Amino acid sequence: MARHKSISEQLRQAVMTAPESRYHISKATGISQGQLSRFVNHGSRLTLNTVDLLAAHLGLELVQRKRKR
Repeated sequence: MARHKSISEQLRQAVMTAPESRYHISKATGISQGQLSRFVNHGSRLTLNTVDLLAAHLGLELVQRKRKR
């Protein structure tokens, strides 16, 4: 069975593949470049508020799926 990516893995991938620079994402969201870099490069954790800011800026949303039994 295929393993699903975690929310943080998906968010990290979205930041890395965004059409804009991390500098622009940082300025647009108010998240420091250092914090964004640590998250992307080293897997550091983000607060839920920071996740909300990034997700909103990148046009992402959390969708609940029904579990298969």
